[in-house]
Amino acid sequence: MDSDFMNYFAEKLGNDGHHVIRFEFPFMAERRTTGKKRPPDKAPKLLEFWQQIINQHPQRPLYIMGKSLGGRMASMIADEMNVTGTICLGYPFHPPGKPEKTRTAHLENAKTPCLVIQGTRDPFGKPDEVKHYSLSDKIKLYWSEDGDHNLTQRKRSGRTNEQNWSEAIEAVNVFINETNP
Repeated sequence: MDSDFMNYFAEKLGNDGHHVIRFEFPFMAERRTTGKKRPPDKAPKLLEFWQQIINQHPQRPLYIMGKSLGGRMASMIADEMNVTGTICLGYPFHPPGKPEKTRTAHLENAKTPCLVIQGTRDPFGKPDEVKHYSLSDKIKLYWSEDGDHNLTQRKRSGRTNEQNWSEAIEAVNVFINETNP
């Protein structure tokens, strides 16, 4: 939750007038305190934790955002919790190197507007793979040029993190403006 990537997004969205609340899943907090890297909790436990966080914030509009696994869990709980929208930063469409093992079934009939911000080089889902998925028309994709899973680009691309990340922030702001009732 305190990577340069996440700090950038929280700070910039806050500066743009959005009320940003940050949290980390218990397994990540445990990693921080013990230093031991263990696998994430199973989806039901993560979804229950997301539900607890959302229940603490009954006001609407309410947008929920997550990075990778956090975004996947946010997209899985969004319809049930009646949030205004979901933003997924680096969605794990499939495990790296295993494009046949998709994690998209719940996205086929999603009813909550969702913005997925994905790098064009993301090993968890590249444009030529994702374009074949059957996704709800509520899912909007934003592709970050030459970005990886953190939207970080290669030096030879001529782009910078600042460019990719600030363009992604702009995509978030456009999404919120378009979906905010």
